[in-house]
Amino acid sequence: MTQLAAGFADPPIDSARAFRIIMQVMARPGTISELPGPAPEGLSPAAAALLLTLADHTTPVHLAGAADAARHWLTFHTGAPAAEPEEAAFAVGTWQDLQPLPRYAVGTPDYPDRSVTLIAEIEELSSDGPRLAGPGIETEMRLSLPDAAFVRRNMELYPQGIDLFLTCGPRLAALPRSTRLLGEVG
Repeated sequence: MTQLAAGFADPPIDSARAFRIIMQVMARPGTISELPGPAPEGLSPAAAALLLTLADHTTPVHLAGAADAARHWLTFHTGAPAAEPEEAAFAVGTWQDLQPLPRYAVGTPDYPDRSVTLIAEIEELSSDGPRLAGPGIETEMRLSLPDAAFVRRNMELYPQGIDLFLTCGPRLAALPRSTRLLGEVG
């Protein structure tokens, strides 16, 4: 039997610090921050810290393509139940493993908050890429995106849509559904 990876060393302090960082990147789309922490095999430190902070026993999580170690770790540390993509509050995985995206909830006109939040593990997270605008962005930001066309389609659903966190190792950025792309999508 393999040993279970650790969670936060000091849960009240570490989760408060992580929550502050998560809210800052969500309030300032395109901003890249560091969210280090312990992580099991199959999850980046940033994705693991997001789940430790935001998931609990009432939060269905879909782990797309994740190792069993990640599922056991998440259940042990948060109690979050496993979910199919259609029922997930959070879905975590590489951009390829999260496909196809239409299976995830985007909310309804009466309840746009009943949508999934994707945590996409990507290979590179940088301030290069398409230009972004919207609430929380003074003029414009740039961010590497796994699929710029998805961001454009997602914004067209607003106020429904999917909120997106991008992670790469300990690095984290967020794209709320209100974020829009400037210029053409390549």
